[in-house]
Amino acid sequence: MSGRLVVCPTPIGNLEDVTLRVLAALREADIVACEDTRRTRTLLHRYGVTGTLVSYHEHNERERAAELVPRMRAGAVVALVSDAGMPLVSDPGFILVQACVAAGLSVEVLPGPSSALAALVASGLPAERWRFVGFLPRKKGELERLLIPTSETLVAFESPKRLPATLTLLAAADPERPVAVCRELTKLHEEVRRGSARELAAHYTAQPPRGEVVLVVGAAPAGLAPDSAERAIAALRALVDAGAKPRAAAKVLATLTGVPANRLYAALTGD
Repeated sequence: MSGRLVVCPTPIGNLEDVTLRVLAALREADIVACEDTRRTRTLLHRYGVTGTLVSYHEHNERERAAELVPRMRAGAVVALVSDAGMPLVSDPGFILVQACVAAGLSVEVLPGPSSALAALVASGLPAERWRFVGFLPRKKGELERLLIPTSETLVAFESPKRLPATLTLLAAADPERPVAVCRELTKLHEEVRRGSARELAAHYTAQPPRGEVVLVVGAAPAGLAPDSAERAIAALRALVDAGAKPRAAAKVLATLTGVPANRLYAALTGD
């Protein structure tokens, strides 16, 4: 068979979630490029799969891609896996896929486990329109601009250490915003907790979470939609240009539009 790249999603916790097609691809591959060879060996050993493993992670992506593309051109089949879930989705793999496309090599993507999709469905929030944003930013201003005015269901990865603060920030702007915290999906201590931002902020502040977390946030009410926020910010700039004091004007506009005053002020000052 001609050389190609096969992108193989792996279980996010429960090893029984691996698909038959992924196992077949791992058995047939000449090389398995994996984020952590130790974790991948655990999966392969479980199903009696042997193969040649090479490390492929965020610190050696370009170097490894430069090695693997010529081997695929020579006819090798490379299976790409990450520690869990779909490669490239907040995991290494983009550089290799990009290099294969540029070289005219076939890229086959197999379906499989995804914590983002599992959390979206488990959240009970609308799934007709949703957005995945990967890991949430750490800076407060960036986090507010991303979370607070979202017009569709938002799915994100968050550190358990930062989750209480993130929920507290959201609750300060919109305490009744529907939220689901999906923790340790498919694992022994799986937890899906649904409620308002206020309720979950209080819960996780009192009981700090552990493990891997996927946060699902419902859409903002109409007053917090992105177009409303943009109009409110434009109105604030106009008022300040006319001589109004920024903080006082932001508070008045917040009352009228539902856009948080601190968000308006941050947009005005660039903080």
